[in-house]
Amino acid sequence: MATVEAYETTAGRRYMVRFRTPERKQTKKRGFKTKRSAEAFASSLEVSILRGEFIDPTAARSTVHELGGAWLQRQTHLKPSTARAIESSWRLHVTPRWGSVPVAEIRRTAVQAWVSDLSATYSPTTVARAHGALASLLDDAVDDRRILTNPARGVNLPRKVRREHTYLDHQQVAALAAAAGRHETLVLVLAYCGLRWGEAAGLRVRDLDMLRQRMRINQNAVEVGSDIVIGTPKSHERRSVPFPAFLSLRLAAACEGKGRDDVVFHGDRGTYLKRSKSGTGWFSRAAREAGIDDHLTPHDLRHSAASLAVSAGANVKAVQRMLGHASASMTLDVYADLFEKDLDGVAVALETARLRAVSPG
Repeated sequence: MATVEAYETTAGRRYMVRFRTPERKQTKKRGFKTKRSAEAFASSLEVSILRGEFIDPTAARSTVHELGGAWLQRQTHLKPSTARAIESSWRLHVTPRWGSVPVAEIRRTAVQAWVSDLSATYSPTTVARAHGALASLLDDAVDDRRILTNPARGVNLPRKVRREHTYLDHQQVAALAAAAGRHETLVLVLAYCGLRWGEAAGLRVRDLDMLRQRMRINQNAVEVGSDIVIGTPKSHERRSVPFPAFLSLRLAAACEGKGRDDVVFHGDRGTYLKRSKSGTGWFSRAAREAGIDDHLTPHDLRHSAASLAVSAGANVKAVQRMLGHASASMTLDVYADLFEKDLDGVAVALETARLRAVSPG
């Protein structure tokens, strides 16, 4: 039970409230100018404890900066590239605005204003990452009973504008590959197998099953700053990806003279291959030489692989497995435009089946 006690200061009599937290820790709050205000606080305190809504006033005064270091250290479960992006977002966007603010003083309207200000300058992805970092820290603050609710949840975020996919046809892929020089086989693998860049860069000789025409995607090699970090594929989903027969001899040639643990596609001096620089790298030069938009990226070849597979008759489940999506619904969401023709095909197939069934003779 909370108790009210008077004490003397140079400014006159003041009152304090002594109480035990739900964890049975003895604590107090000082500085009440009147006994009535101290008693009101004591009453509200007892009600909050009974309701399970108690917030330790001392813990609530912790600032975002004071909690941020420990929160960042707890993000070790993330992939290095993701963790680096979050750390950068925290440093550039979260700390300047919220670092000195106690978590108990953050209001939803203030968070919404911050998000709106960021949206005027930065992309929806950048805004969402900054907001997500703040919201995650405040989730932890709720769990630690520093605040009762998370003021960052429920704010309106800018909508991401999905970039229209670029799909290359067989002739365009062939032209791009021919213009890519020593990277010709890599271009063909990206365009016909749908690998992410990091998955292709991390592909090892022992990952190829030439007899079954399969490549096992067990790792990726991702650039984090100036370093290459080896990890598991995105979503941690290892998978087996088929490759068409015409790639067999090309892949065999790419593996010639290499050990089982060597990478198939290597950079300078046998190191991991880094992503081609946009606009000036070999990929952009090849796109221009092939007469294709020089804004083309290696990831567009992954989209092209999906398009070529669907046009060849692959169903959504097969495309999902090839691309390593977490679910078929994700594949449908990303590539809904590719399956529009399937809807027309359903109507045609039903019409044909009906005519066969009901036609006389």
